[in-house]
Amino acid sequence: MIRKINRRVFKFFFLLFIFIYLQVSAVVAQTSSEIKRMQWTVGDTKREALVYIPATAKTKISPLIFVFHGHGGTMENAYRSHQFDKLWPEAIVVYPQGLNTPGQLTDPQGKLSGWQKENGDMNNRDLNFFDQMLKTFKEDYKIDDKRIYATGHSNGGGFTYLLWATRADVFAAFAPSSAVARKVAGQLKPKPAMHIMGEKDPLVKPAWQKLMCNLILKLNSCDAEGKPYGAYATYYPSESGNPVILYVHPGGHVYPTAADEVVVKFFKGIEKQ
Repeated sequence: MIRKINRRVFKFFFLLFIFIYLQVSAVVAQTSSEIKRMQWTVGDTKREALVYIPATAKTKISPLIFVFHGHGGTMENAYRSHQFDKLWPEAIVVYPQGLNTPGQLTDPQGKLSGWQKENGDMNNRDLNFFDQMLKTFKEDYKIDDKRIYATGHSNGGGFTYLLWATRADVFAAFAPSSAVARKVAGQLKPKPAMHIMGEKDPLVKPAWQKLMCNLILKLNSCDAEGKPYGAYATYYPSESGNPVILYVHPGGHVYPTAADEVVVKFFKGIEKQ
């Protein structure tokens, strides 16, 4: 009888130990993810980015998301204002820092940070920066080449469009916000995309953005009628396999936090063909 009890006690504590071990291991795995400040030298200029790196980035194939702040923004504010690492903790998320840049609509003297606006602008300093970042991540981590994405707001959205025009084959999908492609619109090739805009945007006029959206829908051979894709979002299927989501919120020249969930949902459903 005593032996039977001892065996039961032993079995109970053994199973309890295994349960606690698995729970602790899960917590350790979660907390070993980190935010790193990474640096590059592009030409003779120091560049940097805040990067969320999941614990599995060196052992498991990881999606890669680039997030570009707007004119006058910072990588720190971009990180704080988004939830990509929480919504998709398996993905590497990169928040690059722009340099002082003359603005298209504000800050003509270029006292605030931003991104180049077209190919060849500023000796392609930001396109070259992107190329170096991508090279580093591919060398240091297990990047899923079929799941690389870019998103950005305002000037960062414009740079997202520039990446689409000049580096389209790298990416699975794009999600620019409060931006238009300006001079590079004719260089875009069909790609899955999500455009985010405010109905009361005082800077990048809604009429301009609607023209941009119509161009994308036509470029991607999308259906004329869209389908609901959550609050403010409409999904347009594509004959060419390049669907478009239009996220039209009632605000102004702002990025709505709720859009993050839709962006991640869209990105997760898209892989580069």
